[in-house]
Amino acid sequence: MDSKFKIISLYALTCLIWGGTWLAIRICLVDMTPFFSAGIRFILAAVFIYLYMAIRKVPLPMDRTSIILYLVMSIFSFLLPFGLVYWGEKYVPSGLAAVLFAIYPFVAAILSYFFLKDEKIGKFKIIGMILSFAGIVVIFSDQFGGKLSDYFLGMIAITLSGVMQASIAVTIKKFGQKLDPLSMNLFPMGIGGVLMVIVGFLFEDYSKLSITLNSGIAIVFLAFFGSIVTFTSYYWLLKRINIILLSLVSFITPIIALILGWALSGEKLITIHFIGSFCVLGGIFFAVFDNLTPNKVVKQ
Repeated sequence: MDSKFKIISLYALTCLIWGGTWLAIRICLVDMTPFFSAGIRFILAAVFIYLYMAIRKVPLPMDRTSIILYLVMSIFSFLLPFGLVYWGEKYVPSGLAAVLFAIYPFVAAILSYFFLKDEKIGKFKIIGMILSFAGIVVIFSDQFGGKLSDYFLGMIAITLSGVMQASIAVTIKKFGQKLDPLSMNLFPMGIGGVLMVIVGFLFEDYSKLSITLNSGIAIVFLAFFGSIVTFTSYYWLLKRINIILLSLVSFITPIIALILGWALSGEKLITIHFIGSFCVLGGIFFAVFDNLTPNKVVKQ
């Protein structure tokens, strides 16, 4: 059985880093177009992974099932969901984007009920998801002003991204148990990144593209920490803990983003932020408690 300390540490690290990626993405979009910046991020990440795997001589599964998973992940874990998020964030306020993407755990719960018979949902996990979602809504309720019609397409894009990410997580949980977390990133990130750059070249205005020091640092951060460290940890955790618990990362990262915004950008923390955060953490407690009750523990 894997060390509980390692599981908790990687879970916390994933939440912390992904909480900072929203700010890094916004920095990139100041000087770079959505698909191009996302594509460069994943191509750079794939290069890092390839060099590490070559040095450590990590085997790369190339059987039929693995290749199919690589291709599916390239499209539905990287190209489409991240393309939609990057594009949607240009039109949707970050708070509303966080709420929309929070559909992820609910979709993961529904799909795991039908396709992952060993996954235990339980009433406390359901209560936890609802309470945490309510907390996210409270946290960002002050950003819901304006006409929703002004960013309707962006809302659809981010919601679809959450649905795709949840769907691919269930797919990997069911069919990708034998894959190494590094190999699960190498081809999907590389292929997805190249496709993003091509899409950007075809549909984006590259005349407005510029790479500054800030955007360059943000890209490197997103490639190494926001992609390699987090996705490798995420896929490692996906094999070892309940998928519902792992999906709750999408509720925790907005809180991290708030704290980082306060610490690094001078953004204010107001009462609703604390109330909402308390609801989110309460929901997480319910979900974890459900996993600790008799006959609910996931086998490692």
